[in-house]
Amino acid sequence: MKIAAVEAIVLRIPFTVGGRSAAGAWGKDGLQAADSLLVKVTTDTGLVGWGESFGFTAIPAVKAAIESMIAPACVGLEAGSIEAIGQDLQRRFHIFGRSGAVMFGLSALDIALWDIAGKAAGVPVHAMLGGAKGTRLPAYASLIRYADRDAIAVNVRRALGDGYRSLKLHEVDLAVIAAAREAAGPEIEITLDVNCPWSLREAVDMAAKLEPMRLRWLEEPIWPPEDFQGLAALRGASAIPVAAGENASTLIEFQQMLACGAVDVVQPSPAKMGGITELRKVMALANAHSVAVMVHTFYDGPGLLASIHATAALGDNGSMVEWRYFDMEADLYGGALRPRDGYIYMPTGLGLGLDPDPTVIAQYRVG
Repeated sequence: MKIAAVEAIVLRIPFTVGGRSAAGAWGKDGLQAADSLLVKVTTDTGLVGWGESFGFTAIPAVKAAIESMIAPACVGLEAGSIEAIGQDLQRRFHIFGRSGAVMFGLSALDIALWDIAGKAAGVPVHAMLGGAKGTRLPAYASLIRYADRDAIAVNVRRALGDGYRSLKLHEVDLAVIAAAREAAGPEIEITLDVNCPWSLREAVDMAAKLEPMRLRWLEEPIWPPEDFQGLAALRGASAIPVAAGENASTLIEFQQMLACGAVDVVQPSPAKMGGITELRKVMALANAHSVAVMVHTFYDGPGLLASIHATAALGDNGSMVEWRYFDMEADLYGGALRPRDGYIYMPTGLGLGLDPDPTVIAQYRVG
C-alpha cells in the first residue's frame, strides 16, 4: 500500500467566543475565524487518512512546505512505514529547521498515516497504542484571552453552565485572573497559560502574586520557551506547578526539559512536534520521569483526534483533553467530539474514528 497523493487543505471557519477576544499568541484582537490546515493522504488502494497541522498564521508557510517538499518526497513510499518515513524526512529536511513549518507539516503527515494504518488493520488508533482505558476522557474548557474582567466572568460562568469543572485561562492581567477565580468559585480547577511573556525574575514575582488564585498549573511563564533551566528555577521558587511543552518540537527538547526538572506537567502538541509517533515517545519519557502529560490540543480536527487516542491509551488517571472553547459556525465532525458534562467520548470508528465532513470542507475551504 503506497502513498499516491498528499494534499494540503486550508479551512477558515467563523466562530464567536462570548464577547470580543483580545490579542494573543494566536493572532490579533477581535479574531473571528479559525484557520486550520488539514492534510489528506490517499493510497494506491483508495484508503484515505487525515492529518492536521497547527494552524493560524503559520498556515501559508506550512502549506508551502507540504506542497514543495514533503508531498513530493512521500509519493510512492509504503504508507505503513510510518516511523521510517518520519525519521527519513526529518533527516532530509533538518537544514530548513527542526521547528516550525517543516515539522508542523511532518506532524500532519504522521497523523494521517496513523489514520490509514488503523483503517487498514480494522482497528481504532488507540488499539494500536495499547487500547483505551475507558470510553470517555475528562475535558477542560480552554478559553480565549479576553483581557476584560466582565467578559472573563461571563464566559467562566458560561463554561460552568456547559458542564466543565476545569478551565484554562489565557490571561496575563492579575485583576482579570482574579475575576475569573471569583466567578468560578473555590472548587473549580483553573489553569493559566500566559504564552511566554516574562523573564525569570518577572515570572517569580508574578507567581508569588498568583498563588492566592490556587492554580493547578502555570503554563509557559518564561521567555524564551526553551529556557528549561529558567523553568526549573521557577519551579523551585514557586508553589504553583509549572507546565510547558507546546513549543517543543523534537524528542531531544523534551528529553532536555525533563532531565533538568523543568516541569510538573509536560504538554506535547502532536500537530507541531511529530504527530502520534513522537507523542507516544514523549509520553513514555514523561512516565519515566514521573511527570504528568496533558497533551496540547488547541485545534479541533485530526490533531484533536490524535490527542484523544494517545491520551486514552497512554495517559494516566488524571489526564484531560483540552477543548478549544469556541462557538464554531461549523463542525468538521458534526458535534461528535463536543464534550458533554465535561467529558469527551471516544470515537468508535476505525483509524482516528471520524473523517471530516466533506460538505464542511467544500463550504469553508480557502486554499
